[in-house]
Amino acid sequence: MLIVLAGTIGAGKSSLAAALGEHLGTEVFYEAVDNNPVLDLYYQDPKKYAFLLQIFFLNKRFQSIKEAYKSDNNILDRSIFEDELFLTLNYKNGNVTKTELDIYKELLANMLEELDGMPKKRPDLLIYIDVSFDKMLERIGKRGRSYEQIKDNPDLYTYYQQVHGEYPDWYENYDISPKIKIDGNQLDFVNRVEDLQTIFDMVDAELQKLELL
Repeated sequence: MLIVLAGTIGAGKSSLAAALGEHLGTEVFYEAVDNNPVLDLYYQDPKKYAFLLQIFFLNKRFQSIKEAYKSDNNILDRSIFEDELFLTLNYKNGNVTKTELDIYKELLANMLEELDGMPKKRPDLLIYIDVSFDKMLERIGKRGRSYEQIKDNPDLYTYYQQVHGEYPDWYENYDISPKIKIDGNQLDFVNRVEDLQTIFDMVDAELQKLELL
């Protein structure tokens, strides 16, 4: 069983992944953020570092998904299947060239072909955390990463609006695996045990339907 989480910046993917890992007794593979040498540079100068950042993430996520596929049960707090969204947005904003975008897409396609030799080519379930823009900003503020804060870089407000706006269509068009949507505004799974249990029940029901539990 392989579960991947998806959602905009600050949606709560890592928190929910950790809770689900404990609930299901599985290992969790986290997004490479804290030890990422490029992320802070990207926020300072996206035009210079956008392509390098996405190549860094692509490499780390390919490594994670290969490791995850080697075991019976695992959770990814963001996956390789979501990456193209961010590079495409950077292309729209003029931070990467058409040539860079095409090279990235070709590399991603080649990587996904390599998964053919693994026990699985795709996840068993995608869990999408849907939050409002205001909730997204609230959670970004609470987690306190200095390079993410709007007060230090007002231009980030527009970028966050763009990222948030890309996700509804991305989720609707996602067809790689079964998927479910979590209402991250109504279900405060970080602070309310009962809300977290509601999500556990939803996930368990879906996994039972897929004959994975």
